[in-house]
Amino acid sequence: MRCKVLVVDDEYDIADLLEVYLQNEDYIVYKFYSAVEALDCIEKEEIDLAILDIMLPDINGFSLCQKIRKEHTYPIIMLTAKDEEMDKIIGLTLGADDYVTKPFRPLELIARVKAQLRRYKKYSTIPSEQEHTEILTYKKLALNTKNYECSLDGEPLSLTPTEFAILRILLEKQGMVISLEDLFHTVWKDEYYSKNSSTITVHIRHLREKLKDTAEKPQYIKTIWGVGYKI
Repeated sequence: MRCKVLVVDDEYDIADLLEVYLQNEDYIVYKFYSAVEALDCIEKEEIDLAILDIMLPDINGFSLCQKIRKEHTYPIIMLTAKDEEMDKIIGLTLGADDYVTKPFRPLELIARVKAQLRRYKKYSTIPSEQEHTEILTYKKLALNTKNYECSLDGEPLSLTPTEFAILRILLEKQGMVISLEDLFHTVWKDEYYSKNSSTITVHIRHLREKLKDTAEKPQYIKTIWGVGYKI
């Protein structure tokens, strides 16, 4: 089944260029130049991934990301006009999975789209009843790696594909310290740079909030300063 990608950018040239490249990869593209138009599409269509520009004429990309996250867990890639760390942190805090700084190489963005969709489809796939169920547990936390469900004390947790991937890695390596570099490379498949630590930090903070955990007195995710994280 062809994946549906939402593109929202008020720069016509960029939006049109993305549409061409995405269609060349056989994606169904819903392209909009404003957030208000996009919101109507989001309600009607089953989107698989969204690419959102931050600077939009009506509702900014941050607010649009926030609105999407209230109802949906599909990947969101933010487009930032400048290489500002704060923009990236805000986007990730609001639920974005990745970000790309303008100007960007279209093929690099397409590669990121494919990586996010692979993770999302794997996360969203429900296995047949014949498949063996593998459950990773720690205290009151349970992660089902076959049907991609997570629960805390029997209550379901809604995780984004990126959050699920991070938590799975930590649970699979339970008791071991996972370095920031290894965690980033495993989840994002990109080369790690020191600035990427903020990306991981934001996702870890989201996970802690959902697990009702704290960095000061961790019950689940522990920070090993200067190294990484462990469960």
